[in-house]
Amino acid sequence: MIKKRLDELADKYNIKSFEIKDPIQFPKKFSKRQDIEISALLTSIITWGKRDMILRNCEKLHSMMNHQPYRFIMSKEWQKFENSDVNIHRTFFERDLYVICKGLHTYYSNHETLEELFENDIQNGLYELFMLFESKHVGNPAKNSACKRSNLFLRWLARKDGIVDIGIWKKIDESKLIIPLDTHVSRIARSIWDDIPKSNSMRTALYITERLSELNPDDPCVYDFALFGWGEEGYKTI
Repeated sequence: MIKKRLDELADKYNIKSFEIKDPIQFPKKFSKRQDIEISALLTSIITWGKRDMILRNCEKLHSMMNHQPYRFIMSKEWQKFENSDVNIHRTFFERDLYVICKGLHTYYSNHETLEELFENDIQNGLYELFMLFESKHVGNPAKNSACKRSNLFLRWLARKDGIVDIGIWKKIDESKLIIPLDTHVSRIARSIWDDIPKSNSMRTALYITERLSELNPDDPCVYDFALFGWGEEGYKTI
């Protein structure tokens, strides 16, 4: 019964038109691997808050990079933001962008793709991603952060159904992905399972992912569309 309902909701929201009002539209504009990765990472970092604000500020962020993310990183154009107090999105300022870009420049100077971080273990990869920047805007699983935005970034790049998610990463098993845990997902999930931990932590994200894996072992995060989409519409239970 639960699986049937979640499958119905996943089919309802996992459609091409979903991306029209979703930040995933920004990395989907690119064809070069590094451009997609950088756009997806930076977009995911500011994907929190009201949707119209997120989309507006994602456009601002990409305009700052002249819509050439990889070139922007490798040319070090971001160095001018080191001490800037100019706001980009909510608590994310140009000085925060500087920190992220510096880490990306260091990484891409020695690697071809961010996928390498996650090939062996997702949770370890999330920690390595955090260590690349050591920024409050990137979750640290070692501190039990749910790493919602980092897991959203992973879902975008690793899920391969060709509908909404981009799926350019081929070495990561979709069955190993962790649900991007936000308030909508946690609220609907708690209406289904009454023993979910109360805090929105990595422990909770893993617990929900495990339950979803029982319903779809190969692709548990397809239900992110169901839980998030239904929750965002304001419903409290399925």
